[in-house]
Amino acid sequence: MKALKYIELASFKTLKGTDFPVRISYETFGLPIGDAPVVLVNHALTGNSTLLGENGWWNDIVGDNKLIDTLHYTVISFNIPGNGYDGLLIEDYQDLILADVAHMVHQGLQMLNIASLHAAIGGSIGGGLAWELAAAYPSFIKNLIPIATDWKSSDWVIANAFLQDQILDNSSSPIHDARLHAMLCYRTPGSFKSRFDRSINEELKIYNVESWLLHHGEKLQQRFQVGAYKLMNHLLRTIDISQNGDFESVVAKIESNIYLVSIDTDLFFTDEENRETYLRLSKFKKNIFYKCIRSIHGHDAFLIEFEQLNQLLKEVFTINKS
Repeated sequence: MKALKYIELASFKTLKGTDFPVRISYETFGLPIGDAPVVLVNHALTGNSTLLGENGWWNDIVGDNKLIDTLHYTVISFNIPGNGYDGLLIEDYQDLILADVAHMVHQGLQMLNIASLHAAIGGSIGGGLAWELAAAYPSFIKNLIPIATDWKSSDWVIANAFLQDQILDNSSSPIHDARLHAMLCYRTPGSFKSRFDRSINEELKIYNVESWLLHHGEKLQQRFQVGAYKLMNHLLRTIDISQNGDFESVVAKIESNIYLVSIDTDLFFTDEENRETYLRLSKFKKNIFYKCIRSIHGHDAFLIEFEQLNQLLKEVFTINKS
């Protein structure tokens, strides 16, 4: 992990009126701030700011001569305050919604003298955060790229977040068990069949799909904190850029080119919801584009189908190359 950098917000007022200090941690990659166009990358629910390196979660997308080329761009990734990656938790997380985090990120970028973004990109809740940032600051982002997400938390997402809360509050092994359930949202029956096909783990004498789930539960339990999981799960259910007006009027003010990247088998933020969003917006917004990852793997395909992402978004990240 690169050394985290920090920004102190001495006083941050939430949309609910709560006032408290916030410390934001972040990492930068590529060219120094001020020397190149800036790309903001937002992490998913259990992710963090480490995009590159041994534990980097987007090594195939970000880097020298990659899609988001660190030889041409300044890349910045913030940790959502309270995600625990910097050791800091937020106890009264119920006072926050994802729109608050968007304001925190914008304040942080301002303090770094970043006046605009070439692109804001993220998957799942990270894409929701990109939506919230664009809604709050409609001329700030040139290219808005929400992946495997939507402008709002659907009833289905809210229901699954509610179930996650129940597991986190009532299980004797909360992170482990919540992760087991979450993995069923992030993949598909077809993905499981393709990978496991009812095969047996001979050592454990259980199905390989069961041992795989147990592995993911144990892995997250080792690196994530319950307080962080509760905060992130809470924020997941608060995505809604229409809170201060109807959806169409909010998006009409957004100047960004909008690239909706959907996944055809996503069981969490469904392709149907994304297509509905595209159809609603394309009636009055010309610079909106629908892109679709074709994959058997469901929601997690944005962490798997790198070649497709490279092709779908190539036009966005070749603009400033000579």
